[in-house]
Amino acid sequence: MSPEELFKNLNASAVRLNNDTEIKPFESNDEDLNDFLLNDAKDYLASLLSVTYILQNDIDTVAYYCLSNDRLSQQAENKSIWNKINRLISNKKRRKSYPAVKIGRLAVSRKFVNMGIGTMIIDTIKEFYENISLQNAGCRFIIVDAYKDALSFYEKNGFRYLTENDKNDATRIMYFDLKD
Repeated sequence: MSPEELFKNLNASAVRLNNDTEIKPFESNDEDLNDFLLNDAKDYLASLLSVTYILQNDIDTVAYYCLSNDRLSQQAENKSIWNKINRLISNKKRRKSYPAVKIGRLAVSRKFVNMGIGTMIIDTIKEFYENISLQNAGCRFIIVDAYKDALSFYEKNGFRYLTENDKNDATRIMYFDLKD
C-alpha cells in the first residue's frame, strides 16, 4: 500500500510541528517516546535542535518522527566498517565524517502498530533526502541511535550497524547510505 493510500485509509495527514500545533492524544509502547512528543518536541523546535513531523487524523496522533542534522564520523573502534563506508565515496571526496540527517525519535501509536506506518515514514525520509532538488544542504546518510527493541525494524529497512562496540548498550548507532 502506498503512503497516499495508507493516509487515505487512516484519514490522516502529515503536519510539521510548530508552537501552535495541537498535539492530539498519543500513546506508543514507550513512555520516553510519549513524553518527548507531549512535553519536549516544541522546546526542541524552539531551541533549533530538531523538527518534529506528526501524522494525525481527526482524533489521534497516529505517529511522529523528528529529524536533526548530524554527521557520520569515523571512530577508532570501527575502522573496518569505516573502510567499507569510505569505499562508497570517490577517493577525492573521502573525509573523516560525512553529512547525515538523524532520526531522533520515531514512534507509532499502539492503535496503529503493524500497519507499515514506521516503514512508510522511513521511506518518506529516504525519498526526501535522495531527491537532490529538495535538499537545502548536503546529506549522504540517515543515522539513528536505535533502541534495542527497534533494531530489527531498522535492519528490515536497510540500516546497518556502525560499530559492534555498542552491542550491549541500550541503543545502537545505525546508518543508511542514501546512495545505496
